[in-house]
Amino acid sequence: MGSEKTISNKENLQVLYEDNHVIIVNKRPGDIVQGDKTGDKPLSEVVKSFLKEKYNKPGNVYLGVVHRLDRPTSGIVLFSKTSKALPRLNKLFQNKDAQKTYWAVVKNPPPKQKDRLVHFLKRNPKQNKSYAHIKEVPDSKKAILHYELIKELNNYYLLEIDLETGRHHQIRSQLSAIGCPIKGDLKYGFDRSNKDASIHLHARELRFEHPVKKVPVHVVAPTPPDPIWDACL
Repeated sequence: MGSEKTISNKENLQVLYEDNHVIIVNKRPGDIVQGDKTGDKPLSEVVKSFLKEKYNKPGNVYLGVVHRLDRPTSGIVLFSKTSKALPRLNKLFQNKDAQKTYWAVVKNPPPKQKDRLVHFLKRNPKQNKSYAHIKEVPDSKKAILHYELIKELNNYYLLEIDLETGRHHQIRSQLSAIGCPIKGDLKYGFDRSNKDASIHLHARELRFEHPVKKVPVHVVAPTPPDPIWDACL
């Protein structure tokens, strides 16, 4: 089981788990994992600064980006602290040996209590959007997820989601395709944005075998401070 203790530094970095080889943090909505054209400081650089300060390291700090989360989403992001661990972690994710569980708050009740969704996603790079099709279309990729309705709120529904594939905007696109756009997600059909430009999609749990120690690691990320997320707990 991963460490339950969370550490925060002056940049509000919430560390969920750390050892010599990996560091796992709880991304805030709005943070970018890697640098982009906006020029905003990415989470990877925040983590590097944290490690440099914590261990009083001279020179550059090594940090490998293993996977990403969309900017408006929150939750678990795993980084590698060593060049030994990075290719092993990359392989874990490529082989689907890392188990990721997400929470999503949607406005409409899903068609079923639980279901396996299969779509073919076609990405439009200009719009930075993926379109879900029932049947295969040219340049599409098969996308599979499992969802379960785990809580009914006053005006919303909390779904727990496990991914079989990892496609661009997969959860957002597939849930929208069944009439359940995620709260705040204007791009995929929700009627209004959240005030902070976030969406109610959270990478809640991660389970994997440690790339060096070969022991199971299980981390749970607290949801962002927000009345609707609070009602989900």
